[in-house]
Amino acid sequence: MRKDYDITYLKLILLVIIISVLTACSEAAPTPSVAQTTAVSTTPSEPTDTPTPIKSEPTMSPSPTPIPTRTEPTLTPEPQSDESADEQAASSRSIANRSYYVDTTGSDKKGDGSADAPWATISYALKNIPDGSTVIVRPGTYMGKVNLRGTFAHGVTVRSEVPYLARLRHNKTVVTGFRGQGITLEGFDIAHDGPGAGKYVIQIQDLRSELPGADDPVSRITLRNNILHDSYNNDIIKVNNGATGITIEGNIFYNQSGSDSHIDANGVSDIVIQDNIFFNDFAGSDRPNNNDTGSYIVIKDSQVGEDAYEGSRNITVRRNVLLNWEGLKNNTFIVVGEDSVDYYQAYNVLVENNLMLGNSTNPIRAAFGVKGSRDVTFRYNTVIGDLPGQAYTMRLNTQENNKNNKNIYFYNNIWADPTGTFGFNVDEETARFSDTEPAETESFILNNNLYWNGGKDIPYDETQLINFTDDHHGLVGDPLLGDQSQLVLPRWLPDEERFADGSITIAEVFEQLVTLYGTPAAGSVVIDAADPDQATSEDIMGNPRPGDSPDIGAVEYQNQ
Repeated sequence: MRKDYDITYLKLILLVIIISVLTACSEAAPTPSVAQTTAVSTTPSEPTDTPTPIKSEPTMSPSPTPIPTRTEPTLTPEPQSDESADEQAASSRSIANRSYYVDTTGSDKKGDGSADAPWATISYALKNIPDGSTVIVRPGTYMGKVNLRGTFAHGVTVRSEVPYLARLRHNKTVVTGFRGQGITLEGFDIAHDGPGAGKYVIQIQDLRSELPGADDPVSRITLRNNILHDSYNNDIIKVNNGATGITIEGNIFYNQSGSDSHIDANGVSDIVIQDNIFFNDFAGSDRPNNNDTGSYIVIKDSQVGEDAYEGSRNITVRRNVLLNWEGLKNNTFIVVGEDSVDYYQAYNVLVENNLMLGNSTNPIRAAFGVKGSRDVTFRYNTVIGDLPGQAYTMRLNTQENNKNNKNIYFYNNIWADPTGTFGFNVDEETARFSDTEPAETESFILNNNLYWNGGKDIPYDETQLINFTDDHHGLVGDPLLGDQSQLVLPRWLPDEERFADGSITIAEVFEQLVTLYGTPAAGSVVIDAADPDQATSEDIMGNPRPGDSPDIGAVEYQNQ
């Protein structure tokens, strides 16, 4: 018994000794570093490309990308590697480029904007998307106002999923842009819903600040590739009240209301109107033509005191096609200035590379007009057809209280009437080259333009300030442009999902009109005949113009 006790006692002593030795060894071992604790595991089932961040003391300004080995607090962010910055940028782009959806079956309350749970309205989408996004609007008719709101530094796009099959309709202004920045509206069919509607199909104005146009105004709004038609009250597009940086491009316009316009730019700056098609076809919309509508494009300022501007400025009208006049006989396709005010209504206006077709039998005053404005240039435009116009080339006049026109320039244009009725007024026995009362224009230049009156003399009227004899480098000759007798008005046929000329897109309509009616044939007198000092870099189709020998008119002849 004693022997067994001794053995047990010895075992206990031995165990105590072993524990003591192990404890001493553990206390003598160094503490592992942070780097050692985050070493990449060699276990095959847990591979990793980057270290797993460990919990460390909080910093006053942590790095956007955690640095796993850092254990001490720092006041400034740790520099990122190039790879980390690139990955972060890629992540931002993926968020910014996200697409959201709107559908007639969607819901603003229950939807999340995804393809499977779309929203119901464009206005709600713009209120809820991040900068850089695209809103895709599915086919169907959307009733009610669309509000282009939100401030987007990089810009967002609201696009019809299938061009022209998303229709926007309202009995008041269909689209408003009063507080937005950086928004593009693209590919829609937009019109009033019928007679009795409120003013304007689209209105863009600045209501962001106390004095419109003065401080961070509505800007960078783009209307692109839309069918804009049938206003039953006033203009199709009203851009006014201090809006700036507005682009209207690649659209087709027809049928405004009353004495108003397709586009009225009133008290604005830095507006670009380009690559559009303008015409009227009231019968095609089952509306009477009362010959009472205004110019297709009006540039003016009747709002001094209501915004920060005195006169619209920095306006560009280029590469547009205008045809089929059905308006007032005293109006013009494009007019700069319209109202009775005592300041210049517009200045720094450029009208270039436009094609104006006089295919209609409805009288028009002239192709182009200026009233109480200054520093206006009209160059590389083609006016072709009967019109018929009281003064074929231009009307420069003033309204009551207007300042006299000043610095009005005409370079490298074509004015051609193959019917031989150049400037013939149906109400008078004589024809006029221009309608330009001498007391109403202080200064002008007419240089290097081409004139054609079907082989007859170009009209001359000594009572007018401007005649073709004032163009000391002018040419007289046939520009050899296409016959307009078979021209088809390119209105939209929604049931057939095409335009009446057979085109599927606005771009196709545009190209066909320019090719058939604005392009000179080989041997035309306009080829290589322009003054290069006033050359534009490209023509109406975007083709480059040679710097030393450009062509007169909107189209640069292309050797085949």
